[in-house]
Amino acid sequence: MLKVKFLLPLIAFVLLVALLAAGLSNDPRKVPSPLVGKPAPDFKLPLLNDPTVTFSPQALKGKVWLLNIWASWCNACRAEHPVLNELAKKNIVAIVGFDYKDTNAEARAWLKKLGNPYDVVVTDQKGLAGFDYGVYGVPETFFIDKKGIIRYKHIGPISFQDLDKIVIPLIKELQAEK
Repeated sequence: MLKVKFLLPLIAFVLLVALLAAGLSNDPRKVPSPLVGKPAPDFKLPLLNDPTVTFSPQALKGKVWLLNIWASWCNACRAEHPVLNELAKKNIVAIVGFDYKDTNAEARAWLKKLGNPYDVVVTDQKGLAGFDYGVYGVPETFFIDKKGIIRYKHIGPISFQDLDKIVIPLIKELQAEK
């Protein structure tokens, strides 16, 4: 009886450690988005450079485009930015910058310093439109097809390797679809 008294807590502890180890070994960037395969949520947000003008994804219906959610306070966004600048130079897809929970002044200064790869930049200072996209961290990038359907979500910074192996091939595939 005494052995069972000590054995049960030991077994429970070992199982708990195993579950914890399994959870810690998962890559948080591999979390599937429930939005993939569904229409991109609509929004109407002010432009960074002219808050009196708004932008909506409806303006890009019929085109393949990327929605890159970023912020000037985000270190991972800073690491990703040269990759986006490189993609913009290729001029193969429209890139919408979605400045998330940031100030306009800081966002403008950031883009002035690091370059602006975006065709249009909108601001979501309160994070309400970001909530509709399920944003829980930045950067996040959504790949949206000609029909306005989210086809892929990249969580975390896009690397140069990702650009060559994931981003450009996926853009070409989506553009080839009718």
